[in-house]
Amino acid sequence: MKLLLSNLVVVVSLLLGMPLIGIGQESENLDQRIFLLTNELRCLVCQNQSLAESEAALAVDLKNKVVKLIEQGKTDDQIREYMVSRYGDFVLYDPPFKLKTMLLWWGPFLILLLMLIMAKSFVSNKKIITGSQSYTEEQLRNARKKLNE
Repeated sequence: MKLLLSNLVVVVSLLLGMPLIGIGQESENLDQRIFLLTNELRCLVCQNQSLAESEAALAVDLKNKVVKLIEQGKTDDQIREYMVSRYGDFVLYDPPFKLKTMLLWWGPFLILLLMLIMAKSFVSNKKIITGSQSYTEEQLRNARKKLNE
């Protein structure tokens, strides 16, 4: 009888524990999904931090909104679309390549190119100014005369 009772207790505890194992795994997946999504979204206050990293009040509100949207059954793409519709492409750390975001993507390269062109122009102008020029003796005498006047 004791063996039967102990086996029954083991079976019942296993059956009761099985749904809890599934819930724990689901909760872990939910936490991971929230973490991944909030790392893809930029904090609009800090701008160099993701929502997951930021402690700003707006970031906390947006994290809570992400959690609510996930609980409502929204997909990751739907949540990203919601955030972009409210805050623009800037809220994404990896904004899509569109006409509006072209300067975001090409801006650094254009600035670098402009700086290289300016540096080349500066160096070539300096060579012209400091380049070796030969003056005749007469030109040197006239220059000395004017300086002594």
